[in-house]
Amino acid sequence: MAQSLKGRSLLSLKDYSSDEIRLLLDTSREYKRLKYAGIPHRIHEGKNIALLFEKTSTRTRCAFTVAANDLGVAPEYLGKDDIQLGKKETIEDTAKVLGRMFDGIEFRGFAHETVEQLAKYAGVPVWNGLTDKFHPTQILADFLTIEEHVGALRGKKLVFVGDGRNNMANSLMIGSAKMGLDFRILAPRELFPDQNLTDEAYRIADENHAKITITDNFEEALRGADVIYTDVWVSMGEEDKFEERINQLRHFQVNTNMLRLTGNPEVKFMHCLPAFHDTLTSVGADIKQKYGLDSMEVTDDVFRSRASIVFDQAENRMHTIKAVIALTL
Repeated sequence: MAQSLKGRSLLSLKDYSSDEIRLLLDTSREYKRLKYAGIPHRIHEGKNIALLFEKTSTRTRCAFTVAANDLGVAPEYLGKDDIQLGKKETIEDTAKVLGRMFDGIEFRGFAHETVEQLAKYAGVPVWNGLTDKFHPTQILADFLTIEEHVGALRGKKLVFVGDGRNNMANSLMIGSAKMGLDFRILAPRELFPDQNLTDEAYRIADENHAKITITDNFEEALRGADVIYTDVWVSMGEEDKFEERINQLRHFQVNTNMLRLTGNPEVKFMHCLPAFHDTLTSVGADIKQKYGLDSMEVTDDVFRSRASIVFDQAENRMHTIKAVIALTL
């Protein structure tokens, strides 16, 4: 496989060209084919990577672990209480130590500045598994899933519904601008994305014949949509904001009426997960008791409908992360 990205970190899709993102997607598709065919592809036998997690995870941790093992790479999980990062040791010192021992480093946590410092000082590729600002590996999985279910990315109408300031809205906006999509954010005005990032996305979109719309108008955002995408209303670490977010976003819940408003009977629903679509989790039950809601960002009937492709998304995290590791190590 091509190694033109060797030694590169992945902190945000802003740092990758459209052609480089296309290489990652095409490589992901090939590794998915090999996985399904049972063909070994241990191209990095004997290498080691560190998986740093300030935030807990299901998909990111499992995807990096399985992808690494499939490539012959040994992953070492390091939770927030396993090392001295930010407590007794600076990010710079930690990066320099880990870079002497590992061939690559994944980081999932809060401040985007942390992953930037790791990349600056580690001397090995660093991959952003999620920060408060960007989630680039998720977007690669999303785009692969859209291609599988809807077709070529260019011109596809992708609508993000919810908190337009969060890391998923930011990342989808940049990725869509890079890959020529017709991307729309449907959000309350007080939750529109950062203006500086929006201006940058508009510039990138102009270069790639993409379109970006940010609106609180449901008809404008949803008309002709190919995909409706949403995310949790409250991010990890903001658990004190449930009441505030519910008041801001209760009318932006993805439901069957919203799907009908697209006018597209084949519209797809996507979510990066976990999703609060019922009351079967402890958080869901607590929200039901406190606020009387059976679901938050998406109703259970939409989540379980034929329109939903969320578990294909989840699987594709592994295939796309495998491509990132393979091409950058």
